[in-house]
Parts: sequence; C-alpha cells; structure tokens
Amino acid sequence: MMYAVLDIETTGGKYNEEGITEIAIYKFDGSQVVDQFISLINPEKPIQPFVINLTGINNEMLRNAPKFFEVAKRIVEITTDCIIVAHNASFDYRILKTEFTRLGFEYKRQSLCTVELSKRLIPDQKSYSLGKLVRGLGIPLSDRHRANGDAMATVKLFKLLLSKDLEKTIITETVRSETKKQVDRKLLALIENAPIHTGVYYMHNEEGKIIYIGKSKNIKKRLTQHFTNDNRKSKKIQEEVAQVSYEITGSELLALLKESEEIKLNSPKYNRALKKRKFDQALYQFIDDHGYINLKVGKADGRKQSITTFTNRQQAKSYMLRWADEYGLCLKLMGLERGKNNCFNYSIKKCVGACILEEPNEDYNIKVQNLIDTNSFNNRDMIIIDRGRDIDEQGVILIEKGEFKGIGYVNLNHQITNISILRSIITPMSHNRDAQHIIQSYTRQHIKRLKIIDLSNND
Repeated sequence: MMYAVLDIETTGGKYNEEGITEIAIYKFDGSQVVDQFISLINPEKPIQPFVINLTGINNEMLRNAPKFFEVAKRIVEITTDCIIVAHNASFDYRILKTEFTRLGFEYKRQSLCTVELSKRLIPDQKSYSLGKLVRGLGIPLSDRHRANGDAMATVKLFKLLLSKDLEKTIITETVRSETKKQVDRKLLALIENAPIHTGVYYMHNEEGKIIYIGKSKNIKKRLTQHFTNDNRKSKKIQEEVAQVSYEITGSELLALLKESEEIKLNSPKYNRALKKRKFDQALYQFIDDHGYINLKVGKADGRKQSITTFTNRQQAKSYMLRWADEYGLCLKLMGLERGKNNCFNYSIKKCVGACILEEPNEDYNIKVQNLIDTNSFNNRDMIIIDRGRDIDEQGVILIEKGEFKGIGYVNLNHQITNISILRSIITPMSHNRDAQHIIQSYTRQHIKRLKIIDLSNND
C-alpha cells in the first residue's frame, strides 16, 4: 500500500477561488518515505494578508516560483497509485482537484483524513488541530503552517495511527473502497439492465461459470439488495460477479421450482448455504383404536409418506388450528390437545364430539379426508395453473401419480387437460422432497388464486 502524505498552503480567499502557494508531498510506504516533492508555487493571484501573517509566505517570495501547470506532471507521477493522506484531507484534496480542473485534467485519488482517523484511534484529545495534536503526542513539528513542516508532522502522525490500528481498519477500508469504486461501476450497470419481472437470475463470474442462482418477484430490486448488502457473502459475490442472466417465469411458484432444480444441477458456490432443507416438519395420519383418522405433526422423515410438509413447528401449528376451524375437526385428534375429556372446540360447538366418541367415525373421517385430499397430491394426476409470462399465457405444473413432473406454459385459449400433450409441453424436472414442499407450501398460501385441475378422469 502506497500513500502520498501531503500538505498545501493557499492564498486564502473565496471558496474554490484559492490558489496554491506551497505544496509538500511525501510518498510513504507505511514504514518510510520513499520519495518527496516540495515546492513553492506562483498562484498568479495575491495572498490574503492574514495568510501572509500565518505562513510567512508573501507575494514577493512567489514571483519566481513555478506556476501550477509546471509542477502538475510531477504531482501526478508522485501520487499515482497512492492514497492521498492529509490532515483535513477534504480541504487539501479539493484544492488539488480544483487546480487540475482548471488545467482541464480530471484528478482522482482515494483519500484518508488524519483528523478523522485520530478521532477514532486516539479519542479524548483536547484538540485535533495538527499543531496541538502532535504536540500532545510528542511528535516534533518544525515550520508550523509551512507545507514541508506540516506534511512531515502528518507522516509521523499517520505512522503512529497505523501502528495503533490493531484491527487494520485503515488498510482494510482503503483496499475495500478502492475495489468498491470499480465494483460499484460494474454493479450499477448490471442493476440497470435487470428486468422488474418475476423469474430466476443467474450470476456468472468472468469465466461465465454460475456462482449464484436466485429467484425474485422483482429481479431488479433483488439484485439491488445483493449489490448493496455488506455482509460477507454479498461482498464476495459483488467482487466476483461479472454478468447476470435471467429467465422470466411470470409465476413465483415456477420460479421457486426452477431455482430449486437448477441449484441442485449447478451447485453454485454461493448457494451452498441453501442446501439445508427448507422444511423440517411433516403432517402424518393414522387410524386410532376407535376407527378415527388422527393427524399428527412430526419431524419430516423421507421413509414415511406424509400428507404435506411445513417450514417449522410454529407454521405447522398455525395451519392445524386454522384447519380445525375450517373443517370442523377435533383438536385432540389433530394432536393439538391432550387429556381424557372433550377438546376445547367441543365446548364452543366447533367440534361435533369425535374426542368423546359422539360423532360417528365415518362422518368425522369424511371431513379429515377432505383436508388430506386438498393438501396432499399422493397418487393424484393434476395440474396447477398459475400466471404466465404475459397476458395470454398460463404457467402449469404437472403432477402424475403424486409425483412432480415439470413446469411449462400453455396459451390461455387452449384448455389442455390431456396428459400426453402436457408431457410434451413441459420442461421435465426431478421429483424430490424440496420440490414437493415448494408446491404444497405455495398452494396452501395461494389456494384462492391458483387453479387446480384433477386429471384423473382425463386421458
């Protein structure tokens, strides 16, 4: 890491009309000065009287000094690939940029301010002016208010700050912000070109390899979140991503299924955290000694056939309570209450009394079976219809014999219920517990909007 520690003296005067009278630059590698440039400069304008008193530099001294354009090349060279360091850097850097702008040259460097760093790393000082601060720290300062003396004192102060910075935030932040500038330009361009539609997006590195796959209802918005987050994973993605491609799905359900399938196929390096299952609870059924179908939530187990799955126990409980009301079921036979007597719902006439054998098991089981049929697709042939990519299209999910077969699109005007035609239209996908959970969970939440067509009677 190379630093250009500098100090500038000016004529004073109106903001952005000041001229440089003296400049001192020390090229510093973090441990020692490796190059330096010190010069008086003819500002081609008079110095304010109070500045003459402060610095001792007068108009006469500057008459034969080089003008800024004569030293500009040397300043560019000594500060190339360096971070500008100054006490109150915003002032010195602004003055320097203004002089270069007058020459029609865009001067851009990263800068660090020793006032800000001192406040962070050496708190509780009475004053952070250069003179008082270095005196309080025992740093020698000769020629106060002359560029050379002030710049050398700033070098010594910066050296002390670097050694005090045990967490290496100065170096880390400078490396980060330098990289960030280049990254920002690249990321802004990627966001700009992104669509605002629902679909799946693929982040590629420079070799074109997919490093992350995601889905969103608004791809542009989601990418903006990725590229502005500052957690560890997001920062790594921001540095590596070179291109983003997309596939619009129209339907969020189709996007979820596509994302799940393609993450498994491609194993992108930054999706590895998602390999954990998105669900860990499942709904099972059994018949008790009195012939009633009981429902029970338990840990998801691939060896047992479940009715449906839930993200967690809390979600499972909330659905079970909702279904008990909706289907008039017994809290005890749903595993939500224990005890020998009737369930609470019986007291408020929401349960007909299966818990105390008052409701015939045939009647009760019909209601439970309704719930099971609505929420399970075991052995069913069916299609789920959702939004398409445009107005005259629908997205379809095909399920045969209870297995997810794939996704596709049909024209709104064609009512296709023939399984053999549907098979040729869809993009085949693998049936697995993740896909099954995605479909069941999504249809549960959007049951009023989705259209589910039973194909069992169609050939």
